[in-house]
Amino acid sequence: MTAFLAAGIVLLALAGTPLYAVLGLAALLAFHYADVDAIAIFIEMYRVASTPTLIAIPLFTLAGFILANGKTPERLTRLSRTLLGGLPGGAPLVVLLACAFFTAFTGASGVTIIALGGLLYPLMLDEKYSKNFSLGLVTSSGSLGLLFPPSIPLILYGLVAQVSVDQLFLAGVLPGFLMIGLLAVYSFYKSRALKIPRQPFHAPAAWAAIREAVWEIPLPFLVLLGIYSGLVTVNEAAAATVVYVIFVETLIYRELHPVKDLPRLMKSSMVLVGAILIILGTAMGFTSYLIDEQVPMRVLDAMRDHIDGKWEFLIALNVFLLLVGCMMDIFSAIIVVVPLIVPLAQSFGIDMVHLGIIFLTNLEIGYSTPPVGINLFISSSRFREPVVKLYRATLPFLGIRLLGLLLITYVPAISLFLLGLLQR
Repeated sequence: MTAFLAAGIVLLALAGTPLYAVLGLAALLAFHYADVDAIAIFIEMYRVASTPTLIAIPLFTLAGFILANGKTPERLTRLSRTLLGGLPGGAPLVVLLACAFFTAFTGASGVTIIALGGLLYPLMLDEKYSKNFSLGLVTSSGSLGLLFPPSIPLILYGLVAQVSVDQLFLAGVLPGFLMIGLLAVYSFYKSRALKIPRQPFHAPAAWAAIREAVWEIPLPFLVLLGIYSGLVTVNEAAAATVVYVIFVETLIYRELHPVKDLPRLMKSSMVLVGAILIILGTAMGFTSYLIDEQVPMRVLDAMRDHIDGKWEFLIALNVFLLLVGCMMDIFSAIIVVVPLIVPLAQSFGIDMVHLGIIFLTNLEIGYSTPPVGINLFISSSRFREPVVKLYRATLPFLGIRLLGLLLITYVPAISLFLLGLLQR
């Protein structure tokens, strides 16, 4: 009977049943057969809902939606182009930095490709870069900012793994710039190979672009300085960010109407947040059953027959997470997978902050990993190109990012160096 029910749950998932319903049903059935009152699930949901850090997720999400629906993408693109366009490989660097900034605030790489793709892809073609290189760069760059604060996945990982969000924000900075740096070096090589002419720096245009974006340039610095100076908590920084972007977009730039636009954006952003929270609550209920039944420990015992040490575990973890990143959206992957791998990683002596950066780097890469990485299909639709063409275009970037993943995984200091400085 149990096998029949399990097969039924799998079929529901394959048929497209919402993930929260599948997880909730699995939790209810598991507790029923374990003779545990189903109230345990709702206690776990309440525990999650009462977590202090949780409020930062809807606030930063709303701020990202407001920025995405104003003309921030255009201003960021113009600013990056005027400041960086004259460098060797300047146009690709514009793509990398603009996408990283935007994804850090929206938390969703698909939104970045949709919002910035129409600006950055033509820019690359205008600069005489090949179609394949341009498509691959824009598609791969869509998820770059997931390691930078105030990325929603960083906050969600901290919430699920019970790790300090402040520490995760700081730990993601160097790995994030490492990824950008590796891709920038490759782009510089391609620009030399393609003999792309450099655009002369034009000071008046640069100054005009700075004036246009003067209200948005300080935003990430204010968030970081506020948190690490001790002036504000993560929640207070999130609230201040929302107030700031509403003020800028409605009163300074006047691109959004406070009555016509803001309620619509609040509704859209909270639909996304609501979906995350429902999945989080049901997943944590199911996870509590797995922990009660010592499932992670049983998996660990089985793994020890084949894996002898920390480094072998990390290799297996990277392969597993790349597959997860291809097949699940990042929020579901964090909620479902993190509680299962945390006990295993702890048994091998892996730092939980380092694990978080490894986890998110894998999922970031998984977004554009063939054959089913979601960014491949978003780009295919956005640029009206066959998805097979996107497979070929992203392969060089995939190889470079895998190199970055190896460095981040096996050189923990890349993630933990800034934390060490802060704690001295």
